[in-house]
Amino acid sequence: MRDWIKHRIPNEDTLKAHPGLRWMGPLLRRPWLWQLNRRRVALGAGVGVFFGFMFPVLQIAGAALFAVLLRANLPVAAVSTLVTNPFTYAPVFLAAYETGSALLGEPVKPAAAEALAEAAIERPADAPGWLARAGAIGKPLMLGLTVFAVVGGFAAWALVHLAWTLGVRMKRRRRRRLP
Repeated sequence: MRDWIKHRIPNEDTLKAHPGLRWMGPLLRRPWLWQLNRRRVALGAGVGVFFGFMFPVLQIAGAALFAVLLRANLPVAAVSTLVTNPFTYAPVFLAAYETGSALLGEPVKPAAAEALAEAAIERPADAPGWLARAGAIGKPLMLGLTVFAVVGGFAAWALVHLAWTLGVRMKRRRRRRLP
């Protein structure tokens, strides 16, 4: 499991060169940010997914800050923010709006949902204009994103713990079967 992760996450130099993380400077030298153990990797995945769903801008910077504060694996936190990206903004935000509307007991406004989907598809990188359009939908969207962030972060944490544990058990069984 550890080798699989090592080959798929960015290394320390790559993250130090990222423009959004330069401000962290000396904090990136902490050795525990780069450790690959079950606790740190699971926490990094949970933090990253939380920030991936919660904030449409500065996701990696927020995840990196909390990875440092919580002593989670920084590369895993940074990569797992990509759960939302320009290809997934529209469906995730539309589902979050519908979820928030259902939780608040409000009817889904088709025109508002379509405007949000179009805004995410047209210019996902244009944060101020996009946020202004998303703000028109307001409470349902924010509630839905919060639910997605909390549930997604916890689910990522739990799935990494489960996958890591199963991987270790399978490896032990293979060792026992060898002559």
